[in-house]
Amino acid sequence: MKKDKLNQTQTPLFLGKIIFVTLFAVVIASGCVNQLPVPEVQQWTSHEITLISQSSYDNGYTDIDVRASFTNGNGDTLIRPAFWDGGKTWKIRFAPPDTGSLWTWQAFSEPADRGLAGKTGKLHSVAYTGNNKLLRHGLLRMSPGKRNVIHADGKPFLVVGDTPWSIPFRATTDQVKIYAADRMNKGFNAALLMSVQPDMYAEGPDVRNTVLGFARGFDDLHEGHLNKLRPDYFQYLDSLMQILVDHGIVPVYQPVFHGFGWKGKTVLGPTAEPDEYARYCKYLVARYGSMPAFWLVSGDAHGLDPGVKPGGEMTEKWDCYHQPTGIHYNPADDYLPSWARGDSSRCFHYNRSYQDEPWLDFQWAQTGHDGLHLYHKVERMYDNKPVKANLNGEPTYEGMGNGKNGLGWWQGEEAWNQLMHGGTMGVVYGAVCLWQWKITPDEPGWDSWTNAPMSWKEAMAQEGSNYAGLVSKAFEGFDFADMERRRDLTDSDSYILAKEGIFYIAFLDKGGSIAIKNMTSGMPFYWFNPKTGVFEAEGTASSEGTYKAPDNNPWVLIIGERKFKQ
Repeated sequence: MKKDKLNQTQTPLFLGKIIFVTLFAVVIASGCVNQLPVPEVQQWTSHEITLISQSSYDNGYTDIDVRASFTNGNGDTLIRPAFWDGGKTWKIRFAPPDTGSLWTWQAFSEPADRGLAGKTGKLHSVAYTGNNKLLRHGLLRMSPGKRNVIHADGKPFLVVGDTPWSIPFRATTDQVKIYAADRMNKGFNAALLMSVQPDMYAEGPDVRNTVLGFARGFDDLHEGHLNKLRPDYFQYLDSLMQILVDHGIVPVYQPVFHGFGWKGKTVLGPTAEPDEYARYCKYLVARYGSMPAFWLVSGDAHGLDPGVKPGGEMTEKWDCYHQPTGIHYNPADDYLPSWARGDSSRCFHYNRSYQDEPWLDFQWAQTGHDGLHLYHKVERMYDNKPVKANLNGEPTYEGMGNGKNGLGWWQGEEAWNQLMHGGTMGVVYGAVCLWQWKITPDEPGWDSWTNAPMSWKEAMAQEGSNYAGLVSKAFEGFDFADMERRRDLTDSDSYILAKEGIFYIAFLDKGGSIAIKNMTSGMPFYWFNPKTGVFEAEGTASSEGTYKAPDNNPWVLIIGERKFKQ
């Protein structure tokens, strides 16, 4: 009876209030769901988070540090630094390393800023469905034995690098699309880059694709500092780096050069304030570290300039994915060159600076540009302890010396022999006029030793790039990570590379025969033509087999199972 009486006393106004409140709650709840969807992010792809500061800062690059922690349901936590992108905008880029997880994130700032600190969010990691061969296998790291690079899923990555050093400050997006398509088709998978134009006294218009011109990454680099960063420069650089990655080419980021630089007009690297250099290394990790990357903390020197170690340590601290970090040297590892003018302080480094440091993953030698095949550098570096991956990071660029040095097959012979003598991390190629990104064949500004009558586009088409690029095609699919230099497994005086019982590779520069000992019977073998990129013969190995090349031209013998898909 009480229930009926209550129902009888409910007025239309009372019922209307109930309906209104209920509908309002539903609308609010529905609105919250619509406003806060949990995005799905494919594994190893970059998810960008934008934060807007409450306060204004005189210099957003130097005045505040922002970071975010990302934690999944298993309790795994990754820390990503944020980067200033102009005005009141900071961005965080994160690539989930797994699938099927709910990741939660929280931002922090020092000093505290209510627009930045305390912001939170979520994302779901899902399987990658794209066709990018880099992202399909995950970001890069060092192999267990430290001699090679591998993807996150274990697929080996042999560096086959090119040196278009000046792309970041000279090239346009349309040009880089042309370049990247050419290099991808030839087999290149890495590009060595000066992230900013490093010469303090270089002059020219602040414009890309213009004779003598170059874009500026810092407004105070010419004054000897790295404090006044230009976000618009890096926003454009984002588009160039994305083009490279889309074409399967990993950017190799060198912060500020330490040697010759772009035009030899006094690079900032040797005198950069260590804290400024390290902060810039952190910025590069923040901006580009969620994509495939190498970090080259010293370029074209002895590796001991004041900012190098702080830069390496900063990179190691903030790169939660631990992509490879290393040093690129000048050629004066064991002699005093004429350009040193009697000063040996930047010489006799033996390509082993900071060999004991945990942040250092690889060492890259340089053999100079005189057209000489010099294999003793990587041969010695291979024996250094503790083990660091190594290669020759700068052979004679094709066409150096006014178009005369390192032409054609010279580049193929160089690449294969550097590998066999101990540069097991991979190979690097370079071309005159491409490295400085010459706009026109007659653009002035370079000495004859590093010049030729070509533009970047003409230089890109030189014959030798075909042979260097083909090296990657020989290794594709094989399990070569931590292959060792071995002379004891063959009856010749030459080295072969082997992962005993799994993978063997030998370069025969004039064909002929080679015997390989202690083989696993039944393994397939192949003859690869290093001039055409074609596998022209195959068979089955025996335990003590002798293998005869198809003719007396250069050939590569490969023994092993293809275990990895592209």
